[in-house]
Amino acid sequence: MKVFIAFEGLCESFDVLPSQTVQSVKQMIKEEDKPALFVYNAVTRETIPISGNIYLLATTISKLKTLITLKCGFPIGVYCLRTSQGKEMYNCNTLNDYKIELGTMLRLDAWDGWKEFLSGCISGHICNVQKYLSAEKPVLRYQQKVVLYMAACFGHLELAKWVLKLGARADEAVGVHPYREWCCETDHPDIAKCPIHAAAEAGQLLILKTFINFNILCLECPNPLGQTPLKICIKHKHKDCVRYLVMKIWSMVSYPKLSLPMKIYIKMKRWLYVAQKHVLAKKWFSRATTFKTRVGDTVLVDGFSEPKMSSTGLYKATRKSKETKSYKLPVLRNAKHSGVKSDHGATTLQSQNIQNFKLPVIEHTNPEPQEMRMVSRTENNNMLMPQIPLPPISSISALRPQYYSAPKATLLISSSLQTFSEHSGRTPRENAIYCLALASEFKEKPWLQQLEMAKALAKKTICRPAR
Repeated sequence: MKVFIAFEGLCESFDVLPSQTVQSVKQMIKEEDKPALFVYNAVTRETIPISGNIYLLATTISKLKTLITLKCGFPIGVYCLRTSQGKEMYNCNTLNDYKIELGTMLRLDAWDGWKEFLSGCISGHICNVQKYLSAEKPVLRYQQKVVLYMAACFGHLELAKWVLKLGARADEAVGVHPYREWCCETDHPDIAKCPIHAAAEAGQLLILKTFINFNILCLECPNPLGQTPLKICIKHKHKDCVRYLVMKIWSMVSYPKLSLPMKIYIKMKRWLYVAQKHVLAKKWFSRATTFKTRVGDTVLVDGFSEPKMSSTGLYKATRKSKETKSYKLPVLRNAKHSGVKSDHGATTLQSQNIQNFKLPVIEHTNPEPQEMRMVSRTENNNMLMPQIPLPPISSISALRPQYYSAPKATLLISSSLQTFSEHSGRTPRENAIYCLALASEFKEKPWLQQLEMAKALAKKTICRPAR
């Protein structure tokens, strides 16, 4: 006989004999926890499994991006999702709108030219990140926010400190790419998330301490859902982070003859920060422009502009942009202007005259022979050669006839060394050893600091006027 078993909206049939027991039927049914979807990350070349059931297909792309961000650590505005056929998926649609089935492989694509930059953010190397920063100021500012967000996700402390020194704020929303500013109102709500929220979600205690020590306003910074970092840590069950945040929130800020609770102190700081922004806005209102987008800037609108998210490398992206910007006009052959008759014979005659025309040979006006010019060139090349090792100092003190000419580098170096030795009584090498010996007496300081002190002493002895 046939038995139908229903579970969470799914119904399957099984052929069961009348003599079989319930235990044998249970053995036929195996529960397998398979991922509902797979997302291929084109930046890291990894596959991200998304667990769920058939109801996941009814969710929006916006909710799916929230799950992917928690797993890969990329901000929402950095990437887009595509189907296996290469069709871009927008936040307002559902997976069923794109006919996605269970087990389908989706593709995650980042901005063109950002592949190396995002790889550097994942690895946490400051040099790699600095190498691939954009030259455009709005894009550079957005990239700094992305670096701080990803450093908070992956726990790169040195990278986070470096970006904070550049002016990035941990309580400032990452936002959207400057090319997509016109679509920010209808974009994903998680674009308002800050790096402090990413650190709280990932449970990065050291990053949380660094952000809060750098800016105390991070303690009460709410996310798009109105949750503070403390509530986010409680939600994700990060005990160490919860203890630190609770201790910090209920602490006191002490001043001479005054002590304030931390919450009141944060309110005062926030009021001061908002007041400073208003003052700056009024002060520079006449000089500032109303619109951020300028003539010639790239503007992308969903569904209308050509997408610029294909995860291409920086070299390919710059080469492609140069090819699109630089183009050649077609060659005009036998072009006819309105009201003017073209004479083919005249044009061919003109082209023949141009081809047969030759310029006269230019005679050498310089009477100086070529051998003398070659000698002077070699002398100039020898003068520009590196001056290490230094030439021997001449000991001849006899007077020589004076003549007015440009002094060579060898004369300048030898004269300066000679005057220094006469007035100080030490050679430059002896002077360097003497200064290093004086600096080495400060044994409580590290060796590199002693070296800097010796260099400063040597500089002062050289620059000291002769008496």
